[in-house]
Amino acid sequence: MKVFIAQQNYHIGNFEANTKKIIEAIETAKKEGGDLILFSEMCVCGYPARDFVEFADFIEQCEAAVAKIKMHADTIGVLIGSPAKNTKQKGKGLFNTAYFLYEQEIKATIQKTLLPTYDVFDEYRYFEPAFEWNTVLFKGKKLAITICEDIWNLGDSALYRICPMDILMEQQPDMMLNLSASPFDYTHDEDRKAVIKANVLKYKIPMFYCNAVGSQTEIVFDGASLIFDKDANLCMALPMFEEALVGVELHDDGTINTPILEPASRVPDKELNPATLEENLNIAQVYDALILGIRDYFKKMGFAKAIIGSSGGIDSAVTLALACDALGAENVRAILMPSPYSTDHSVNDAVMLSNNLNNPYDIVRIDGIYNNFLSTLQPIFNGLPFSLAEENIQSRSRGNLLMAIANKFGYILLNTSNKSELATGYGTLYGDMAGGLGVLGDCYKLQVYALAKYINREKEIIPNHIITKAPSAELRPNQKDSDSLPDYTILDKLLYQYIERRKGPAEIKALGFDPTLVDRTLKMVNTNEYKRNQFCPIIRVSPKAFGVGRRVPIVGKYLS
Repeated sequence: MKVFIAQQNYHIGNFEANTKKIIEAIETAKKEGGDLILFSEMCVCGYPARDFVEFADFIEQCEAAVAKIKMHADTIGVLIGSPAKNTKQKGKGLFNTAYFLYEQEIKATIQKTLLPTYDVFDEYRYFEPAFEWNTVLFKGKKLAITICEDIWNLGDSALYRICPMDILMEQQPDMMLNLSASPFDYTHDEDRKAVIKANVLKYKIPMFYCNAVGSQTEIVFDGASLIFDKDANLCMALPMFEEALVGVELHDDGTINTPILEPASRVPDKELNPATLEENLNIAQVYDALILGIRDYFKKMGFAKAIIGSSGGIDSAVTLALACDALGAENVRAILMPSPYSTDHSVNDAVMLSNNLNNPYDIVRIDGIYNNFLSTLQPIFNGLPFSLAEENIQSRSRGNLLMAIANKFGYILLNTSNKSELATGYGTLYGDMAGGLGVLGDCYKLQVYALAKYINREKEIIPNHIITKAPSAELRPNQKDSDSLPDYTILDKLLYQYIERRKGPAEIKALGFDPTLVDRTLKMVNTNEYKRNQFCPIIRVSPKAFGVGRRVPIVGKYLS
């Protein structure tokens, strides 16, 4: 049996484009003599569709797309994913469903059992869990079809302790087929592979695992679909962060021959220890994820050009380099906005960066705007000493200029804030926190430096002075980040324990962190949730990103 995996990038709600892409893959597989082709979870409508599935018209368009795809499943078996109406019993009105199509008919529907409700997932909000489990007979083979379940570590995540494969194994299937939409994070690649391999070792039948690829707002799907033979040998790993169509020959004894199409080379596997952050971070994967996140956000939103406030600092430099790679340097406009406190070297560094990248840039001084604000506010400020208010006036002046230019020319403003700053509230609402997409908002400061070094791996793109100088917002004379924040080598590791590892104050102190520093840092994190609640979407690359995957109360108090 010749089995194909179609690893594709879908656009949520774009039924015409998604259906066309699916049909083209089916037709290619048929020409190559394919018997069966597997697509990813919810491929018909794109994943996660979230509240779109609550619209009757949306479900009707899903059904129409399935009907259209069905007509191309004549000589080949086709497995696609879509929401489907629950007509079998009481409960929620929809299932997360896999359709098995053959001979231009719907031969079987398989419902997802284990509905995730952690981090970015909220499937039990929309779907009813499966209540029956059966293999599908196809060309003399019994197919055990599951939806994402096989990548789960089933100890804690399930709503109830039912493992679909344990039930399906009672029917003696010949192979496992898994439709998945498993997001990327920099700890997940090897974990996911290990869980899938463990399933193959347990059940001793081949596994075909098809994962989605592409970015959906903040969530990046990395692809990296996998094929294991019955002995748990990895026979194929599809490329990360790109589309691929691959077919292999599955023999009756469960062995798999040489792949028909060679996949693109992948980043070498690397054991990660996330607690050490920058030292073991697979920075190449993070870089590729951010590029895909930017590119897909613009493409799927219908935008082509970006604007960035370029300060001569590390965050804006890395964001600018990423954007130029993702969108083309000619499509990324940098605006340099020096204030009375900006140093000459920062302006020169920003100019040198744009010259290296060959992107357009403008220099717009804000001295006059800033002084006009101070003159206007003088009767109210009434001689009070310089404070955060004057600093924020500069930042908000820049934000207004960037948004004005973005509105005039149809750009999207890319935000340059990093995760360390967002965690501690080291940013100005409606100023440097403005933007349509947060590029580095899930990367700690040390990880931003690691990205800069990766960008410069072959030649100096980001001027070395930007990487080596002490970070500063330059909103008052001789300002340094260290005036307000702990050293990033300590701060980032502390934040990681609190945010990603969800360790409480006492647990973090027990790790050896200074108790006073822990209390001060966690207070900054908790009291600045109101800022993050108003922030733009952030491209997710970590196990716990700010945004939809981290839901904490704005007015909550958690210190002990």
